[in-house]
Amino acid sequence: MKNKILIADDEADILSMLDSFFRSKDYDVLMASNGEEALKQVEHNPDIILLDINMPGLDGLEVCERIRNHISCPILFLTARIEDTDKVRGFSVGGDDYIVKPFSLVELEARVRAHLRREARHNSETQIKFTGDLTIDFCERCLFCKGDKITLAKKEFDIVELLSLNIGQVFDKERIYERIWGYDSDGDSSVVAEHIRRIRAKISTYTSRVYIETVWGCGYKWIK
Repeated sequence: MKNKILIADDEADILSMLDSFFRSKDYDVLMASNGEEALKQVEHNPDIILLDINMPGLDGLEVCERIRNHISCPILFLTARIEDTDKVRGFSVGGDDYIVKPFSLVELEARVRAHLRREARHNSETQIKFTGDLTIDFCERCLFCKGDKITLAKKEFDIVELLSLNIGQVFDKERIYERIWGYDSDGDSSVVAEHIRRIRAKISTYTSRVYIETVWGCGYKWIK
């Protein structure tokens, strides 16, 4: 089955080039020239999204923030330039990678394939873990608390998965960042604390029990 890729960019030349390239590599291609169109195309359930940051109106970061809690596929930002503050914001709203323009098509496809392989490994898991009031469904990539579904963004669930499969083991922010975002990602470990804050907030809506404990000066661990 072909992988479905959504490409959103307001530059017609780039959009046409990427459309032709990925079709030649046997992808099903969805295209959008602005943020509003991207939101509509997301309804077709792409396997991966290439999202230009600097689109007029609804930009790529806003699109990512709108859709991330509802989809789990990888989102790769396309950008002409990027500052550290933008990187942190992009990762905090659920982005998975940055591709800086101008880019090599060969490298771009390699990154796309790497993210799709990683996603396929996640989707092949069928394990369910019961911990306290929570049920962790590694296939659906979500949590349940006494029957209520808790939807997590992709990176939020990745963190839950890492910590919950290693109960009691302390992971510092740098190690979590390397395991979840990858060694070669553009960004820093400060985004980890924001993701954990959001995970805790979502869980606390359903239960007062604490699952991710801060080990001061060391990092975080999942507790039974």
